[in-house]
Amino acid sequence: MALNPATVTRLVQLAQATATAPRGQKQALYAAACAELGVSLPTIHRHLEQVTVKPTRKQRSDAGDVQLSRLDAKAISALLMSSARKTSKRLMSIGQAVDMLSANGEISPFALDAETGELVRLSDSAIARALRSYGMHPDQLNRPTPAVELKSLHPNHVWQIDASICVLYYLNSSNPKEAGLQVMAHDKFYKNKPANLKRIEADRVWSYEVTDHNSGAIFVNYVMGAESGTNLAESFIAAIQKRPSDPMHGVPFILMMDMGSANTSGLFGNLARRLQVQLIAHAPGNARATGQVEKARDLIERSFESSLRLQPVRDLADLNACAQRWSCWFNANKVHTRHGKTRFDQWLTIAPEQLRIAPPAPVCFALLSEKVETRKVNDNLTVSFKAGTYCVKTVPGVMVGEKLLITVNPYVANAAQVVLKDADGHETLHSIPLLEKDDAGFLERAHVIGEEYARPADTVLDVNRKEVQRFAYDAATNEEAESKRKAGVVPLGGRIDPYKVIEQSPQRHYLPKAGSDMVPAVTTSRTVAPARVLSTFEAAQALVAMGMALNAELIATLKNQYADGVPEDQLNALHARLTVRGGLRVVNGGVL
Repeated sequence: MALNPATVTRLVQLAQATATAPRGQKQALYAAACAELGVSLPTIHRHLEQVTVKPTRKQRSDAGDVQLSRLDAKAISALLMSSARKTSKRLMSIGQAVDMLSANGEISPFALDAETGELVRLSDSAIARALRSYGMHPDQLNRPTPAVELKSLHPNHVWQIDASICVLYYLNSSNPKEAGLQVMAHDKFYKNKPANLKRIEADRVWSYEVTDHNSGAIFVNYVMGAESGTNLAESFIAAIQKRPSDPMHGVPFILMMDMGSANTSGLFGNLARRLQVQLIAHAPGNARATGQVEKARDLIERSFESSLRLQPVRDLADLNACAQRWSCWFNANKVHTRHGKTRFDQWLTIAPEQLRIAPPAPVCFALLSEKVETRKVNDNLTVSFKAGTYCVKTVPGVMVGEKLLITVNPYVANAAQVVLKDADGHETLHSIPLLEKDDAGFLERAHVIGEEYARPADTVLDVNRKEVQRFAYDAATNEEAESKRKAGVVPLGGRIDPYKVIEQSPQRHYLPKAGSDMVPAVTTSRTVAPARVLSTFEAAQALVAMGMALNAELIATLKNQYADGVPEDQLNALHARLTVRGGLRVVNGGVL
């Protein structure tokens, strides 16, 4: 029956009549209305609810009151939450938890009955209402925590990346028609058939989804094996390269991902540092932080992978080609609800300074293992790196003789980068140019002898050196300080007494130490030194000094009698023998 003005008027009259009718006469009024309108009694009651206004039900005086203490509610909630699975499914009922805690004397779930004056156990529904009143019911505690809204400033400001297991696997078959990538049938591969899943575990296909947070543009790359640093790097490098018919490219400033070991590995981290990409890994269990890329996985499954059964693909190259064709179509035609444009239209609003062109793929792969090298700053403010000379004049706080961390610059040709630390300890990169050399091997910037004499600008060390010298000589200018130094002025105004530290040191007193007198050793034997042997000439001189005349006979006698020389202690005896009563006797040509 359709309601019209006449029907509504009749229903209003029926409502008024039944409201004032005595007990037992309402059914007759309802039966008459049913016969008149040609409808059933339930239809009459349903229409009466639409045309009548019911009085507001009076709230109970004890509404909102709970008889379970907050301490008991906390204990019940703790037991219920501890028995829940990771899926938030509770394994223990409220009644079971209350009985268990009550039996152990942890809670007292009783209330006083006003009519009988006895303590009665609270019902499970009353306890549930109390838990909700205190905000401790498991259904309430399992709700997600409040989230903050995140935004990115422009395309390529923030990207998100995540790895997922695809519905495909590689089937190794001797039949060429059956070999290739196959869709996993649910009746063969599900949790109750783990052997089938184990059999194809190494042949499963993984996908890496990449989204630009500002535009929502999607890029997907399929790999074999598992989630690893190598597959992550391969997919990221593929995403930042320029592709035909795909405007989305370039290196993002920030990359958000989960805390997986593959994502935070040193291999990929090294690539990110060299490309100056800030990695932000969200906390475990906080998948909402990368919810956009999670939604991209859902879109890929429903819009792209769902059609793979209709047109199978042969291998990964074929799969990635199809995925690239789908993503270009999807990004170019599907309107995003947030900004009201297609994803590519929003991405194309990127400014030139916001688009960092990625190095070629081979260079990016080389950056995976590129190490930072330590180099010493030369006195001409240059460093040597990879057979080249680089200028470090513009590096903040550069000092001659200090060491800098140098690495390659993937964005600028003929340049390197200095790795610095900011005030917060974050790594920053400073580009330094390669200095060109002429045919003779000199730097092009070098001054020509006799033509240029300009000295380089003061470095930090130069500024500090001059400041220290001005302080040492109480000078207002560098010239005054240098003049005083050359004049031999005493530094620091002669205020420093170098011996004051000695005078101010406490005087120490030493106790005398006991000793023993030295006793001369008793000589028991004498060692006679051997006499010196004189040559013939020395012996003759000694005999002359003793009063003998020097002649040829004396020399001949000494040579004949003492061919090996004359012992010095035998000179007196020799002199006595050669002197006989004032003369010499010659016998057989010798002297006696």
